[in-house]
Amino acid sequence: MAMDPAPGASILVVDDEERVADLYASHLADTYHVETAYSGSAALELIDDTFDVVLLDRRMPELTGDEVLDRIRSDGYEGKVVVVTATDPDFDILEMPFDEYVVKPVTGETIGKVVETQLLLDSYEMRLNEYFRIKSKLSALERTKSQFELEEDDRYEELTVLATSIRDDLEEMLAEHDELGFADREFLDE
Repeated sequence: MAMDPAPGASILVVDDEERVADLYASHLADTYHVETAYSGSAALELIDDTFDVVLLDRRMPELTGDEVLDRIRSDGYEGKVVVVTATDPDFDILEMPFDEYVVKPVTGETIGKVVETQLLLDSYEMRLNEYFRIKSKLSALERTKSQFELEEDDRYEELTVLATSIRDDLEEMLAEHDELGFADREFLDE
């Protein structure tokens, strides 16, 4: 079963240009729950873990996008942050804790694709973590139990089947979304 980005996910659009923020929000509103903030300080008042993705302008008066980004990450926000800005990237971005950097002008279609990709990656990361937690348990048992003991325990068999199912889901998701650039790579071993 392939994983698709969560319809109804919550998106926060942060841009001091109201027209731009509203344009992005209107393009996303049919698929996601969208809120807008027209300043860095307004964004800080809104941002919490209920937002799956934050689209953040970098150049804003008073409180810049860089400052907002630093503050939300230091406050523990773990959702996806996409910097959407007219500022061409420079080496300073290497230390910035964002998930994607998009240079304006950006179409509504591109914004939709960026959000979809970030939600897809988040879903993939969660599923991959689940897979490795299960594989760790199986590996620990395989190091200490005999093959006979493993075969006799229904829970071990159920966990093995679940690990295989999750691995298959992950591989299918990568194949279906080859625009992420991972489809031809073997990330998951047997």
